[in-house]
Amino acid sequence: MAISHDLDGVLIAPNPQAPGLTRAVTGIDAQGEPVETSVVEERPLTIFLNGTEIVTAMTIGDYPAYLALGFLLNQRMLSPDETIKGVDYDEELETVVVRTDGTTRHEEKLKKKTRTSGCAVGTVFGDMMEGLDEVQLPQTTLKLSDLYALSARINRMPSLYLEAGAIHGTVLCKDAQPLVYMEDVGRHNAVDKIAGWMLSEGATASDKMLYTTGRLTSEMVIKTALMGIPILASRSGFTAWGVEIARQVGLTLIGRLRGERFVCLSGEQRLIRDVAPRDRKEDPRQIRKGAQ
Repeated sequence: MAISHDLDGVLIAPNPQAPGLTRAVTGIDAQGEPVETSVVEERPLTIFLNGTEIVTAMTIGDYPAYLALGFLLNQRMLSPDETIKGVDYDEELETVVVRTDGTTRHEEKLKKKTRTSGCAVGTVFGDMMEGLDEVQLPQTTLKLSDLYALSARINRMPSLYLEAGAIHGTVLCKDAQPLVYMEDVGRHNAVDKIAGWMLSEGATASDKMLYTTGRLTSEMVIKTALMGIPILASRSGFTAWGVEIARQVGLTLIGRLRGERFVCLSGEQRLIRDVAPRDRKEDPRQIRKGAQ
């Protein structure tokens, strides 16, 4: 597959050649011959909020400020209208300190946490679920022609995944335009980086969509909904709880996106079928009973 370098309109894109993101290692292939390959770096990043250590995440190390802000926002330790006084990153100590003008109930939130199926940072705090009752997602629409064009373009963009694998990607999009493309060893890290960028830039969520390479789990759905983004799409599959929560909050959930094939298990009213798919329909036998 030819890789396109058309980055028109893309505000942040992966840079597979950036120093420090990958390293070359040698091994032995199936024929017993020496082989050199690129592997993704993985390093700790400790996040502090107003002097309190919150979490240590394993990450590839790019955009640490966005990751810290997005993690704290998605864990509801920051509110969107809270004043950020400073975000300080110390590369040597591998720490980010976020300072605000308010106080946070750190101890209560740290006690009310649930382990999830996520990679790297797979923790969701209890009151995130409570916040879902307040979510009202906008009734924006998505044309299938834009969905197909967007998927094709993203799959042809340079990425760490194509360079070294072992990584997840998440893309903030509008219509058929990718805007911010983040990658990390954990798909939740990639989402948090986008949330941090949106908070820093004051970007609106109502007309956006998230595209992810990872599976559509409950935490992915919760984070997308709390960010105010009405549409979540993936080339991967679903979990039953992810589908249930998406239906509860009215999120459009699209999975198994391949070419011009997909399955929408929630929020199908947002889809505008302006083109007819050329490929075969998804085999209904491939939909697990728990996700129906």
